[in-house]
Amino acid sequence: MTSNQPLHVVLGSGPAGTALAGELVRREHPVRLVDRKGEGPGPAGVERFAADVSTAQGARAAVAGAAVVYHCVNVAYHLQVDVMPGIQEAVLGAVEENGARLVVLDTLYPYGPTGGAVMTEDSPWNATSRKGRMRADLDEKYLAAHRAGRARVALGRSADFFGPGVLNSTLGGAVFPAALTGGEIPAFGDIDLPHSYTYIGDVAAGLATLGERPDGDGRVWHLPTAPALPTREVLAMVERRTGQPLELTVMREPRPFGPFDEQFMAEYAEMFYQHTEAQIMDSSAFEHHFGVRPTPFAKALDATLAWYRATLGISA
Repeated sequence: MTSNQPLHVVLGSGPAGTALAGELVRREHPVRLVDRKGEGPGPAGVERFAADVSTAQGARAAVAGAAVVYHCVNVAYHLQVDVMPGIQEAVLGAVEENGARLVVLDTLYPYGPTGGAVMTEDSPWNATSRKGRMRADLDEKYLAAHRAGRARVALGRSADFFGPGVLNSTLGGAVFPAALTGGEIPAFGDIDLPHSYTYIGDVAAGLATLGERPDGDGRVWHLPTAPALPTREVLAMVERRTGQPLELTVMREPRPFGPFDEQFMAEYAEMFYQHTEAQIMDSSAFEHHFGVRPTPFAKALDATLAWYRATLGISA
C-alpha cells in the first residue's frame, strides 16, 4: 500500500465484512480484508489477506500495522458456541499487542427474550439461550478489556441483516429468489409482529463510523436501523415490487424448510423466540450522537431486489 493514511483491517469477508470494506474504501481509507483464503472477488481497492484469526499467530499477522480492526468474523451456526470464544481471545490479544482500536459487529442475542419491549442500549442482558449467553460473555470481556485500558473497543449491534449479498438470513436467500421466480417462502413465527431488520449498507456505514470516531469507544451501540415493521408488511412491500403474489409458508415452530436444513434449525430453535414476540431495536442513540440516519426501508428493499435480479440474471 502506498497511502499514508492509517490502515483499517476488516476480519471476515462475509456480507458484512465485504460491505464494510467497500464502505471504508469509499471513505478513502486503505483497507485489508482478511479471511482464511485471501482470494476471490472483493471491493476494488481492497487488499486481500489470508489468515486464520482463530489462532494467535494468524490474528497477529492479520492486524499488523492496523490503526483500526473490525471483527466481522462468523462461523457456521452450529459451531458458534464452541468457536467464537477462541476467535475473540486471539483477536483481542492481537489488538492489545498492536495498539489498534477494535470495532466488533454484534447481535441482539445478549438481550434474550424481552416480551416485545423495545431494545435500547440500556436494556438488560437476560439471554436464556446458549448462543445468547455466549455472546453476552464475549461482550462483557470486550468491555472489561476496554475498562482495564488493555484495548479500545466499540460494539455495534445489528438486528437481522438484509440487503445485497445477504443470503443466510430470514430476509435473504430464502425470500428474494422465490419472490422473483416463484416458489415457497418460509415466514417464521407470528409475521404480524413488528420485527427490526438492519440493511447491510447501514451495518457497513455504522461500523465505519465507529471506526472513524473514537468518541464511540467503550460501549455498545445499536447500528442504524429503520423503524420496525411487521414481517407481513415487509413481504407485502416485496410483493408490490415484484408484481406477483408471494407463496408464503408460515412456520409457527422451527422445522427444516428449504435452505434451513435440519442441523441449522436444531440450533436455531433456541432463538425462535425472536419470531414469537416483537423484535424492536431502537438505534436513536447512534443516530443522534453520530448524525447518521438509516436507509429508508423502501430504498433498501429496492437495492436488495436489484442485486438479486442481477445475480439471478433477471431483467427488471
